[in-house]
Amino acid sequence: MNILTSVAPVITADNEALRRDFPLKPFAIRHRLAGHPLLMLPRIAQLAAELPRDLIEYNSGKVAISQDPDSIPSVDLDPVEVVKSIESAGAWMVLKRVENSPEYRQLLEDTLLSVARARGFNSLGEAGFEQLEGFLFVSSPNSTTPFHLDSEDNFFVHIHGEKFFTIFDNTDRAIVDDDEIERSMTKHRNLKYDESFAARGKEFHLFAGDGCYVPYQWPHWVRTADSFSISMAITWKTREVRRLNDLHFFNSMLRGLGLPQQPPGKQPARDALKLAFYRTVTSAIKPLRASMAMRRVLRRIALGKKANYYLKGA
Repeated sequence: MNILTSVAPVITADNEALRRDFPLKPFAIRHRLAGHPLLMLPRIAQLAAELPRDLIEYNSGKVAISQDPDSIPSVDLDPVEVVKSIESAGAWMVLKRVENSPEYRQLLEDTLLSVARARGFNSLGEAGFEQLEGFLFVSSPNSTTPFHLDSEDNFFVHIHGEKFFTIFDNTDRAIVDDDEIERSMTKHRNLKYDESFAARGKEFHLFAGDGCYVPYQWPHWVRTADSFSISMAITWKTREVRRLNDLHFFNSMLRGLGLPQQPPGKQPARDALKLAFYRTVTSAIKPLRASMAMRRVLRRIALGKKANYYLKGA
């Protein structure tokens, strides 16, 4: 590994991989976040008590790679207890949007700034790192995160334990087709997995201090080994990613009204019209999202009655 800036960077990667593969292909990284106080169980438990409930998702870690989202087994503990008992709880948890805490936002910004500087930029904005978000994962031993894809770019940093992270090419439509991509982004993230896919995956074997770069919409699944695990996804959205996401969401809404839609990029002129309309509408309702109750209502209206699947009684 190479030191990429004059000041010891938070994230490092092989210079050739960073130059050749970013942001189009996954590659291994190293980081200096293992043991950071914000990423230890006591502080994570405190964060679980502070975050709005709809920014916390958890369930049993004993699930299939191709888990049916309608039959995910639950864990009968409150979020703080899940964190405190993670070694024995048999659980998987994600704390979403941790950048809502100023301390965590600073951590995310410092980490991505080291990558921006490694690529010759002086700021996050120059490097195209916009809409920074953090997702903190705690998992019990021998837990599985089912096959899915995410709607942002991600430096995934592993903090504690042993983890296997397997990524698949997002251009291979034999693995995930356009309809599944849209459904995964707008309904439930889980995708259908077949064992025949296995040979086409790239596996990263992670210990504390390891990590990997996960490009936009590259499908993946994850499993932990015999110890509990702590990891964090440090994510951002470029302008192009935000454009694609908005089109996916609007297409899903139109499809729900019985109006078939082409995936983004197939009809550029129509895409532009849809994007302008969608952003006008969402800008008008943005102030409503400050309320957790209203977020639930908006998700249900836009994405259907199952959109609040991770909230009991929603």
